[in-house]
Amino acid sequence: MNTKKRWWTRSRREALDGYVFMTPAILGLLFFMLGPIGASAYFSFTEYDILSTPKWVGLDNYVNLFKDSLFWQSLRVTMIYSVVSVPLGLTVSLALALLLNKNIRGIFLFRTIFYLPAVMSGVAVALLWKWIFNPDFGLINWAIGLLSLEGPKWFIDEQWALPPIIIMSLWGVGGSMLVYLAGLQGIPTDLYEAAEIDGANKRKQFRHITLPMLSPVIFFNLITGIIGALQVFTEGFIMTQGGPNNATLFSVLYLYRNAFSYLQMGYASALAWVLFLIILAFTLIIFKSSPMWVFYEGNRRSGK
Repeated sequence: MNTKKRWWTRSRREALDGYVFMTPAILGLLFFMLGPIGASAYFSFTEYDILSTPKWVGLDNYVNLFKDSLFWQSLRVTMIYSVVSVPLGLTVSLALALLLNKNIRGIFLFRTIFYLPAVMSGVAVALLWKWIFNPDFGLINWAIGLLSLEGPKWFIDEQWALPPIIIMSLWGVGGSMLVYLAGLQGIPTDLYEAAEIDGANKRKQFRHITLPMLSPVIFFNLITGIIGALQVFTEGFIMTQGGPNNATLFSVLYLYRNAFSYLQMGYASALAWVLFLIILAFTLIIFKSSPMWVFYEGNRRSGK
């Protein structure tokens, strides 16, 4: 009895409590993340249609993928969307954060108004913007018509299918704006006071104080923006179904079609892994370049 009491110490009991509380998270990680990731890696080397047993085909899915013109088309559309929408979103969200960083009456209400769109459902927002850009009765073409001009054939003409989706991406800049705002409020005011004494105008203060001090925030928003843009799906699925003539066929939409419309799970898994490697490559490049343009106050103090 005494031996049992010595073994069941307070520290062991606390450790057991910790493992019990961690168990749901560990099980979730195993069954809902690592399990599907491992299964996806296996299926990418098989021919699998859900209804029958997977058949091992080696690298055939990857070889066929690089011969697939629709894969390259989806990659081209995704890259164009990312290259335009990410810098545009970073710029607009920074401009909004600078505007909302003023100490004026009712500023909290304005911040809430600009942030609210970011929490709205993606499907509802897509339907709303589909109506706004409707070529026949949408608000945009109605406004253009007031100038006695004919509006573009949004979503019908191949040339005008992708721009509305890029413009729509600005709807969710509230999240990035909020992160910028937190970064702006963390910049010491004595830096601006010292710059004013030295005769620096607002433009120079923005260039030599605001931007360097915000560079870690820009770095964070850039990484999350690129990852989000390369995985865009809802807009293409809800608004255009990838059309017209695959002009808005994003990579994840093409992946979805192969997996759930054509039941080519093996091919879709190969697509998913190629997309993952592309995202990983962009992320590593940005991380590698960050010492050249991201300024960390702690590194400066330690002389790194």
